[in-house]
Amino acid sequence: MPALANKSYFNYGGQGPLPQPSLEAIITSWQKIQELGPFTNKVWPYVNDEIEATRNMLAEICGVSKRRIGFTENVTSGCVLPLWGLTFSEGDRILISDCEHPGIVSACKELARRKSLYIDIFPVQHLHQGVNNSHELNDQLLKGLDFALNPKTRLVVLSHLLWNTGVITPIPSVAEKLNKHTNKPFLLVDAAQSFGQLPIAEAASLADIYAFTGHKWACGPEGLGAVAISPRVLGASNPTLIGWRSLKSEGSIYENNPNPFHEDARRFEVATSCIPLFAGLRSSLKLMEKEGTVTQRLHQIQRMSKALWSQLKGINGVNPILEGPPASGLISFSVASKYSSKEIVKILGRQNLWIRLLEDPTWLRACVHITSNTDEINKLVKSLNDLTKEI
Repeated sequence: MPALANKSYFNYGGQGPLPQPSLEAIITSWQKIQELGPFTNKVWPYVNDEIEATRNMLAEICGVSKRRIGFTENVTSGCVLPLWGLTFSEGDRILISDCEHPGIVSACKELARRKSLYIDIFPVQHLHQGVNNSHELNDQLLKGLDFALNPKTRLVVLSHLLWNTGVITPIPSVAEKLNKHTNKPFLLVDAAQSFGQLPIAEAASLADIYAFTGHKWACGPEGLGAVAISPRVLGASNPTLIGWRSLKSEGSIYENNPNPFHEDARRFEVATSCIPLFAGLRSSLKLMEKEGTVTQRLHQIQRMSKALWSQLKGINGVNPILEGPPASGLISFSVASKYSSKEIVKILGRQNLWIRLLEDPTWLRACVHITSNTDEINKLVKSLNDLTKEI
């Protein structure tokens, strides 16, 4: 990974570095397209093969049929395009957790404004407080969900891995509970932090909209994401942003066809994609597979995150948000220092130590991956320790 040659990198939750073989796969694909001609009869079989090979790979990872996989540019578009294709009635309610990304929150608020819907907030940010194990956390989340659900709740929005606290939510149990609800609300899952880091097949197969991107924990190129869509959403939704890829056939568009759109997840694809990105993402996913199964990789991530979390707890003035070892590679914390959190990020950056600032709440976040090592963690801990001594 060229990006890791001169820095200690802890921003996998924002964007993962691109491996050299993936970069080369992208370049090779560009060259192939130009050799065939970017718009010739010779190039279309190649383009179709690239798309379908990637669709098949993602379907296997998500534990769903390939007809449920649609391609997008990023997580937000993967959430919003199917969401806005659903039918809502005036007075329906949307339940959103208080740990969601601003992109999906703002999309839901705008949808509510246009459709005269109500937004309810489901508190989950506090769940890490005083919780000793994942079973207790899951119980608290499900009890809170029971309390927050309304007879008119039509949609629940909950991330698989909360991007600020690092808590893994029990999506399969949530899906089961919603299925027993009288209104059977749709379940939209932001999977930005789970894809490439956690086993996701069960959650992705049970959610109604499970949107993810390749450029974070999967270390693929930015600009390519996907969404796994449930059969009931495919049956109940309409295309949102319509283009030629949404259509079964371009040639019959002027005919009186009441349903010109694909009946699978392609109905939410729009138009021309950057095909070389597909080769880059597949390359990154194959490289990760060589490092072990997704469960083995997660155990490695957990070992590294526990090591960082334990050392952070030992620094006077540094307070990790989680009271127990992290279940993923996300570690959020606060620092008591004469410097603001924003200044701390800049100071560490000048030392080639890269973490990020979260604005709501105002925490610092460091992410470790299978590419992280002990030396990097020790450097970060030492620098944070030095900053707290300057109070």
